[in-house]
Amino acid sequence: MLPSSDRCRCSRRSFLLGSVALATVARRAPAAASERPRHLVLAPSNLGLRPESNEPEPGTWRAPEVLLAAGLQHRVGAEKVIQLRRPRYDARPQPGTRLRNGNTLRHFSLDLAAAARATLDAGAFPLVIGGDCSVLLGSLYGARLAGARGLIHIDGHSDFFHPGNYDTRSRLGSAAGMDLALATGRGEPLLTQWPNVDGPLVRDEDAIQLGDREALDPDASPYYRDLARTSITRYIIQDVLEAGVEHSAQSVIERLKARGLTRVWLHVDLDVLDQSVMPAVDSPGSPGLTFAQLRTLLSRLYRSQRVAGATIAIYDPTRDPENRYAALIVATLGAAFTRSTDDDPTDNT
Repeated sequence: MLPSSDRCRCSRRSFLLGSVALATVARRAPAAASERPRHLVLAPSNLGLRPESNEPEPGTWRAPEVLLAAGLQHRVGAEKVIQLRRPRYDARPQPGTRLRNGNTLRHFSLDLAAAARATLDAGAFPLVIGGDCSVLLGSLYGARLAGARGLIHIDGHSDFFHPGNYDTRSRLGSAAGMDLALATGRGEPLLTQWPNVDGPLVRDEDAIQLGDREALDPDASPYYRDLARTSITRYIIQDVLEAGVEHSAQSVIERLKARGLTRVWLHVDLDVLDQSVMPAVDSPGSPGLTFAQLRTLLSRLYRSQRVAGATIAIYDPTRDPENRYAALIVATLGAAFTRSTDDDPTDNT
């Protein structure tokens, strides 16, 4: 298939002051000897989402605690759990920015970057559990500081809102719908310019977007068409489903090889799953992947040895009162990041 005054906050000392590290030992799931230790970084943020009319704030901040309670540490064989403090959500505009929770998100991203970098510097694989998609920014920043380069952005939407394709005066921007644009340097300097990084967190040529389900809609919003005019490599979900996830994963890996990308960040928004199997996300939709297809895709990318770390985002436990989908997410991540895909407990869901 063809591909269609911040310095101190970034220090490890700041990370230890701004978060609580829980160094706990889990029984290791069976894993290849070549695999690095895995550390969970819990990032309970909902800063990048707008509030729903029937709730004071989005519920994605609860995802890390719910997934941890569902057995995530054991299932992924994580040797350590690093717990970041939950940032305060505020639906009101903040001074000096037209981004929702922009200043708070900047500070949280710096703390998250310190955690991701410390994990990478220790030779471990950081699996960052959000929270909303804005957790990509701090994670990717930390990876850049640790020497990684490149991004695989798996999401049912392109998340490419930026001031060039919407009116910033008419409404606040929500970073969870802008994370790919922000990561590639489009948007306010507050979330596009970072200490000790020249240029954007990732260049267009080193970014891959996989899973956009609305690109073929004739009434697609301007930001979908805007993305198509960039050098970002795109795999829309319709093409992925037609070609198959195995073939699509191999195509992504070949693109990484062609760009010389040996340590990239992997971002997964769980709304890439079809709403028939995963409705407990901020913006469910169709078409999308099954859990089994997502497991295969992530496993192939992880085992390529080119993925430095990953973010998992947008699961909303308030939409999953019986924790049914929490169990499926945990099983999928456990199978994708630790084991052979031949014994996946999610079957073909």
